[in-house]
Amino acid sequence: MAEKTHINLVFIGHVDAGKSTTVGRMLFDTGAIDEQTLRKLKEKAQELGKAGFEFAFVMDNLKEERERGVTIDLAHKKFETDKYYFTIIDAPGHKDFIKNMITGASQADAGVLVVAATDEDLQPQTKEHVFLAKTLGVTQLIVAINKMDAAKFDEAKFNKLKELVSGLLKSVGYKAEEVPFVPVASLQGDNVAKKSENMPWYDGKILLEVMNDLKEPEKPTELPLRLPIQDVYNITGIGVVPVGRVETGVMKIGDKVTFVPGREGKGVSGEVKTIEMHHEQMQKAEPGDNIGFNVRGIGKKDIARGDVLGHSDNVPTIASEFTAQMVVLNHPTVVTVGYTPVFHIHTAQVACQIIAIEKKLNPATGEVVAENPDFIKNGDAAIVKIKPVQPLVIEKQTDIPQMSRFAIRDSGATVAAGMCIDLKKKE
Repeated sequence: MAEKTHINLVFIGHVDAGKSTTVGRMLFDTGAIDEQTLRKLKEKAQELGKAGFEFAFVMDNLKEERERGVTIDLAHKKFETDKYYFTIIDAPGHKDFIKNMITGASQADAGVLVVAATDEDLQPQTKEHVFLAKTLGVTQLIVAINKMDAAKFDEAKFNKLKELVSGLLKSVGYKAEEVPFVPVASLQGDNVAKKSENMPWYDGKILLEVMNDLKEPEKPTELPLRLPIQDVYNITGIGVVPVGRVETGVMKIGDKVTFVPGREGKGVSGEVKTIEMHHEQMQKAEPGDNIGFNVRGIGKKDIARGDVLGHSDNVPTIASEFTAQMVVLNHPTVVTVGYTPVFHIHTAQVACQIIAIEKKLNPATGEVVAENPDFIKNGDAAIVKIKPVQPLVIEKQTDIPQMSRFAIRDSGATVAAGMCIDLKKKE
């Protein structure tokens, strides 16, 4: 049997929009969880005084989340349709948890934005999530307007929110006319995996159907090979086995490859001897494959997590400095020139210094609102110049978008996220 295409789908939206309930309902109605599990969750929900939260509990499996009724960490659940095999990433909507939302969005092929029909206006979080989804490369979006039951299945309510959300999508650069809008009532299951009788005015597809209509994510096999190293093992009888996920390009047995920066910062090269995935030998590896492999001529001390492998005739780029578009999410004060936090880029964690703040942007539209501002703060987007403290591999968004994104973390929190738009190659 041919393997179904795999899609990572992130659910985003404001804290009370009903994301977890939508996901839980979808999993239940497609048979990914059974009656018995749901019954237990229902009892648990009533016991905690959270009746009606049973579907959310499918995803929110941390004790603290059940008590607060809030999604904290990223939950991953799998289910399939006749066409696709989905991994659902339920991203928190609560502002404290936006760092997890970044991790989720940066892994996602497509997103479902959940908005509550009971809201009169768009929530600030909704705006932030949509902007982030765009910045982090989520290209396909579906909008579910939830809680239609609480809005008395009113078509006018649906149309009003559709108009508001369309405006928001356009403002950050989505083609709103290509985004499907589905009215749902997730707690009851209306239009999630089953057509609802309660909204005869809606003749479009239900949520499950529009998920099936998503375009297959393109495997960036045409781009140069880039494989960030996650770990390096030394296995008796085989030798050094680096492990990582192919981001772009194709690696075959016999290929000449180079790891950079490598221990000396100049890169180390060798030839691919074996490639293994899920304990099976493979002749080649493609984007999305998590592999272990062996390279002739590479010692354990030569390479480490954060190095990136490419073909020797197209070595990954080491940047001496780079320009980024970024958005500040959660900084206790303000970000100024000289600030040197840790950047998380693919598998690397490298301290980088902000050496110039060139432009401040309107985060909703991307237009320039100030040149060379003294500082940027929460909610601001900006174009900044950055200097890594040690050699770092990053690529331009226009060349290899998969290798251009980063998150900035400082004392345990994600402060900002962004992407590299230009760079100066290390001599």
